[in-house]
Amino acid sequence: MRIDILSAVPELLESPLNHSIIQRAKNKGIVDIQIHNIRDYTLNKHRKIDDYAFGFSAGMVMQIEPIDRLITHLKSEREYDEVIYTSPDGEVFDQKMANNLSLKNNLIILCGHYKGIDHRIREHLITKEISVGDFVLTGGELAACIFTDAIVRLIPGAMSDEQSALSDSFQDNLLAPPVYTRPAEYNGWRVPDILLSGNQRLIEEWEHEQAVERTQRLRPDLLKTTNK
Repeated sequence: MRIDILSAVPELLESPLNHSIIQRAKNKGIVDIQIHNIRDYTLNKHRKIDDYAFGFSAGMVMQIEPIDRLITHLKSEREYDEVIYTSPDGEVFDQKMANNLSLKNNLIILCGHYKGIDHRIREHLITKEISVGDFVLTGGELAACIFTDAIVRLIPGAMSDEQSALSDSFQDNLLAPPVYTRPAEYNGWRVPDILLSGNQRLIEEWEHEQAVERTQRLRPDLLKTTNK
């Protein structure tokens, strides 16, 4: 998979995308992540990519020309399955969407900034708008990192234990059950005996019961989604 991230502040993306599972996936050649500075595609000598909004709206708006120039350049080199815009009014990102996007070959993620982007970009260049929640960030770089991390870890070979990703919270609209490790007892606090029994069937039944209980208690909305 290849992911191209378009940003007005590319430095914000460097650390999150160069460590842990993402870095290992890059080293294995499983994913190619390219970060592009939108300012490199402006013809303005001051590398300015924003301007005042028409009308009476407050705040600056990202201009259409450098973004169109950058996306056109990328599309001339390969086909893209989605051109994603990080937007607070987009579809809220969830595990199902991460699963679907992990099956794609090439993605572009455009990070929003300032007051937003010229709406013509959304009308003619963007194929999918995604949000991390009902709140506003300074820019879309953090959201792009979240999308990328959630997607890459699902690609076969990215994780040393692929079954681990399949048992994560939200994969079946349930929260994950509690997990424990050694020592089996600490300060008088014991790991549940069932987990020490070695009986796989009973352990799996216990884990499912715990997942349902935790979901009912902490995120009952997930169960309503399951029953739709």
